[in-house]
Amino acid sequence: MEQYRINPKQGMEFGIYTLGDHLANPETGERIPASQRLEEIVELAKLADEAGIDFFSVGESHQDYFTTQAHSVVLSAIAQATEKIKIASSSTIISTLDPVRVYEDFATVDLISKGRTEVIAGRASRVGNFDLLGYNLHDYEELYEEKFDLLLQINQNEVVNWNGQYRPALRNARVLPRPYHGSLPIWRAVGGHPSSAVKAGYSGVPIFLATLGGPVSIFQRTVDAYREALVEAGYDPAEFPVATAGFFHLAETTQQAQKEMYSYINEGMKKTNGRGFPKSNFAQGADRRNVMNIGSPQEIIEKMLYQHEMFGHQRYIAQMDFGGVPFSQLRRNIEQIATEVLPAIKKYTAEK
Repeated sequence: MEQYRINPKQGMEFGIYTLGDHLANPETGERIPASQRLEEIVELAKLADEAGIDFFSVGESHQDYFTTQAHSVVLSAIAQATEKIKIASSSTIISTLDPVRVYEDFATVDLISKGRTEVIAGRASRVGNFDLLGYNLHDYEELYEEKFDLLLQINQNEVVNWNGQYRPALRNARVLPRPYHGSLPIWRAVGGHPSSAVKAGYSGVPIFLATLGGPVSIFQRTVDAYREALVEAGYDPAEFPVATAGFFHLAETTQQAQKEMYSYINEGMKKTNGRGFPKSNFAQGADRRNVMNIGSPQEIIEKMLYQHEMFGHQRYIAQMDFGGVPFSQLRRNIEQIATEVLPAIKKYTAEK
């Protein structure tokens, strides 16, 4: 776990991620300019850094209603605007990008941030980038596996010799610059289905698990399958961290928190995924055994500790800005995370 710079003695890491969506506030109908949305993402990272939050990541999505298509550029701005917080993608869609260029970009951001940068490489839950960037959606799985493997090889070797089907061969290719610490922490983004997590285990890489809603027990199967694959491939699971990510919002009560967030998440899902979030399913998020962390600070602390007990994970990453959420609400959440949630989580998850 040392190579991923997570210290278990400091407790589970708490992070924030944004997809960079650019949506109207469903309560007011107002959509801020793209420039303001980008400024607010950088400002949110600064606030998180000042609050002692561990991690901040930015995703890419090449379609309407998003504004961080050039997410590595945004991360570069965040690298200069912050001092201590770890920064990463969430996720980099490696399937439709050149791994050489991705590595050049992220190694550069890592140098700017003095070694705080990570890569979370995903396959894309929204697939508009395939046509836009000139790739065949029918090659969805093959593109990802080949390019993810190349990204790992570049990370492990400054000079690369490589052959593949979807990119020209590399012959004694020297990929520069090299990162601040010599290599980058590279994670594999996975959904709820265990198959991708199993592949991550066989490859010996950590996983970033999206858990938008549903019982903790369902996602526990994925985490268990991942660790079993690590063992089968000859790795020690203790050396490979697990991160989970999902919707997050704090209010005085769970009922109030759900009421405040439902319209944002529902309308955001409609616009970006083509279907909303059924209200009955959303309401189930109040259950202590549900992965959705929307509620009062004390209830969220209890839920996060329950999830930690079940998953044994090393990092949780909150998505709290989806669907046009106003910045004032995000600021309040940061303040409450810093003063109420983070101290408790660190206290009860730190290894003695």
